[in-house]
Amino acid sequence: IVAIAGLEDVAIGETLADPEHPVALPVIQVEKPTVRMSFGVNTSPLAGREGRWSTSRKLRERLHEELRHNVSLQVEETSRADTCLVSGRGELHLAILIETMRREGYEFQVSRPRVILQQGDEGQTLEPYEEVHIQTPAETVGAVVEMLGKRRGEMVTMADASDGSVLMTYHVPTRGLLGFRYQFLTATRGKGLMSTIFSRVGPLAGQISSRSRGSLVAWETGVATTFGLKNAEERGSSFIGPGAEVYQGMVFGEHKRPGDLDLNVCKTKHLTNMRNSIRDIQIRLTTPQEMSLDRCIEYLSDDELLEVTPKSLRIRKHTLDRHERSQQIKRAKEALG
Repeated sequence: IVAIAGLEDVAIGETLADPEHPVALPVIQVEKPTVRMSFGVNTSPLAGREGRWSTSRKLRERLHEELRHNVSLQVEETSRADTCLVSGRGELHLAILIETMRREGYEFQVSRPRVILQQGDEGQTLEPYEEVHIQTPAETVGAVVEMLGKRRGEMVTMADASDGSVLMTYHVPTRGLLGFRYQFLTATRGKGLMSTIFSRVGPLAGQISSRSRGSLVAWETGVATTFGLKNAEERGSSFIGPGAEVYQGMVFGEHKRPGDLDLNVCKTKHLTNMRNSIRDIQIRLTTPQEMSLDRCIEYLSDDELLEVTPKSLRIRKHTLDRHERSQQIKRAKEALG
């Protein structure tokens, strides 16, 4: 291992040679990115409270600084001055970048990961495929095979390991692996192991079903109450607890059914002249789901953004106002109809 100082603008893969005999080594070919996300300035009502750097200039400088040593990353400008497109080698690659920037004090918002499609020589649409290696207990093989089948996965090999587990190799479209890691760990009760590597670019695999449940969205801005969250428990599971700050358009839970539902979690109990302290004591809330960064990225839908700060992770709708959101849904249905 050799360390050389004093040379500027040197990139990975370049050759340092004798000036009198400049013979360069073959340039390292870096695989193209397969997944893309948008990084933008945080525009939520709670912006600027927890982050050290939250401006577009600081965000853009940090992303371009990352390009110096992260050779498989690409940053593109967009028509909006406060948003950049960041492409990387998979969902985990971008999640590591988000977590690193978060720990450094940056505050921003990201969109749902999208697979980068390509055009073939004959004009057909192509998408990237991943080679997936899985090791799972024998009793959970059926669940894993069913999940990968729904995501257009093709089994290549299947063998028994010496410790009683099962080893499987799949070819799966990268589009089918978005949001799969959390479901895989849940189905295998945390005992499954999975690793992926880029395989090839192939024909479009067809439609892959996305999230089957909607989101519970905050109706108004305020502080979540026990009374409001108890009423919301009947409609789905919550991501927050009492006392958490919410704003209109913020996603605070997962709906039990398809489609989004706006609820008022800031609602308080009406005061009366009759006291019933025993009934108030009996209110018990279910423990909210712990949403890690990976879980939040996998949960996002097309019309949602993830607000990332050094202290918090909040999922929100792209359009916060519920009336504008309903109008957009209505116009989309009319366009399809």
